Amino acid sequence: MITIPAAVDVAALKDTTLLNMGIFALFVAVTMVIVLRASRNNKTAADYYAAGRSFTGSQNGTAIAGDYLSAASFLGITGAIAINGYDGFMYSIGFLVAWLVALLLVAELLRNTGKYTMADVLSFRLRQRPVRIAAAISTLAVCFFYLLAQMAGAGSLISLLLGISDWGGQALVIIVVGALMIMYVLIGGMKGTTWVQIIKACLLIAGAAVMTLWVLAIYGFNLSSLLGGAAEAANNPAVLNPGLQYGKTETSKLDFMSLALALVLGTAALPHVLMRFYTVPTAKEARKSVVWSIWLIGLFYIFTLVLGYGAAALVGADTIKGAPGGVNSAAPLLAFHLGGPLLLGFISAVAFATILAVVAGLTITAAASFAHDIYANVIAKGKADADTEVKVARRTVIVIGILAILGGIFANGQNVAFLVALAFAVAASANLPTIIYSLFWRRFTTQGAVWSMYGGLASAIILIALSPVVSGGATSMIKGANFAVFPLSNPGIVSIPLAFLLGWLGTVVDKRREDRSKQAEMEVRSLTGVGAERAVEH
Repeated sequence: MITIPAAVDVAALKDTTLLNMGIFALFVAVTMVIVLRASRNNKTAADYYAAGRSFTGSQNGTAIAGDYLSAASFLGITGAIAINGYDGFMYSIGFLVAWLVALLLVAELLRNTGKYTMADVLSFRLRQRPVRIAAAISTLAVCFFYLLAQMAGAGSLISLLLGISDWGGQALVIIVVGALMIMYVLIGGMKGTTWVQIIKACLLIAGAAVMTLWVLAIYGFNLSSLLGGAAEAANNPAVLNPGLQYGKTETSKLDFMSLALALVLGTAALPHVLMRFYTVPTAKEARKSVVWSIWLIGLFYIFTLVLGYGAAALVGADTIKGAPGGVNSAAPLLAFHLGGPLLLGFISAVAFATILAVVAGLTITAAASFAHDIYANVIAKGKADADTEVKVARRTVIVIGILAILGGIFANGQNVAFLVALAFAVAASANLPTIIYSLFWRRFTTQGAVWSMYGGLASAIILIALSPVVSGGATSMIKGANFAVFPLSNPGIVSIPLAFLLGWLGTVVDKRREDRSKQAEMEVRSLTGVGAERAVEH
């Protein structure tokens, strides 16, 4: 006999405000102490950007899982499954399968070839100035899109917990999150950020595991009963089948293919994930960290299936969509339904920690890219000392933080999993073709790299701007406007192949040839690691 608890009373959430804020404050205080302790060892650029390469493979793998399991994974995917069933779970599948591309194609090779950023790899065999500028611009763009998602998630989460439904209150929440993020990165650098990621990953997976077991226990550990309950609560058996969100029209089918391309190819090109490979001492540890992260991430995405359908069955799609925060409120509402204010406070604090940790990782990646690639290697032409470079990085953190706050206010209310998919599309378009060509195509030239990065980045951003994401739809960012001439919500199916094509075309028509000796050295180093450790230390 299955006993299902009473329906969720969203209004009752206001009574838990003090408890939730207390748990939030405790988490921020504990992590700030850790960040302060970690900051004592930030003496060099390698310490600030790459945590002194002091983390083991398992530690870094847990941190990668922390970086990857963002608000999109916990809030967005749970909400997407609760509302759209099977089609929502495709986000989980796409995010997980993407790690195979990262493991097999880029993790070890990047670690062997680079130093701090993606541009180090690209400029190893190509001309420094144009490649570093292009790589830094694409890194900043990807980080900005990803930050939009996290800030929107923060607005949704806190507005639900505090019952804030007005625009001004949610904007204030996003400003507070942005200020905390800036403090984490300014003080702790990569080492402090990594420890926050590790703590947050453990808490998130543990919290999701407790909720998953709780939901399964309600249904007698029978997944079929849970799925049946979700279909019954929705009064729609279609939540168990493909096509509720994608598949009704030819356009939506293309949109799904575009989303799948972006998710599967985007991970191997995300700058903040790639930068994690430089925090370990050897290529072997880099490989180990990816394997470790796959297990943790895979386990979590199995949990999202139960959590999503559990929210659909126990909370109800109408309640979720009507709550402050909309679709992103599914996981917190399920926690409140299961364990009352205490579980809600814990899960919400974990989700809040998730957002803080991910935005900190993104911010330090963007700051490192500007300071190391643009300032140190282009403006100062390699003559900047480490102290000056770190000072520039810290100033960049403040600028990026302000931009992220403004963008988050603008994107508030959008499904965060969907916003992250856009960031994946931009990353896969702007970065992946150049990384693949640089590592595996001997003839690849600087012109091909520049054409690919700028062409992929520009096409992805222009198509997003002209899509229903920005205007012309009920959930578009700009209400009341309609200049959506591109019918798909995700640009990946057009922009990713275009970027590969431009990289090939730019190389084929380029009459200038690169230094073949550098190309040969890069090939040996990327495959064997010979010379990589010595180069990193200088």
